[in-house]
Amino acid sequence: MAKKNQILVERETFEKNGKTFFTYFIKGQIRGKDVRLSVVPPDKGGYAVLDIVFGNEMKAELVANPYEIKDDATGNVIKGNTYAVRTVDENGEVYECNIKPYRNSDKMLLNMLMK
Repeated sequence: MAKKNQILVERETFEKNGKTFFTYFIKGQIRGKDVRLSVVPPDKGGYAVLDIVFGNEMKAELVANPYEIKDDATGNVIKGNTYAVRTVDENGEVYECNIKPYRNSDKMLLNMLMK
């Protein structure tokens, strides 16, 4: 089975109130249309973790971790993915940080890209 194309999380700088910050995003193409969706860490402290994961790089691998939850009351099974960015340094050390789509529309676009 052939491996799907690797999806990368990228970052770029922006300035606000005289300080420089990073914004994180995924670019792709859906039905011939170029898309860009924003991703963020699960909490504000996650930005420091993302800085460590990315190191000096501007791109990192997107990792999807599937999950299933069964609702005992209805018997329905809810399936989905949680996401993280991952890098590996020259010594083989793995660095990872959870991320999530910023807006609901970003979540929909990410689901389309993952198919």
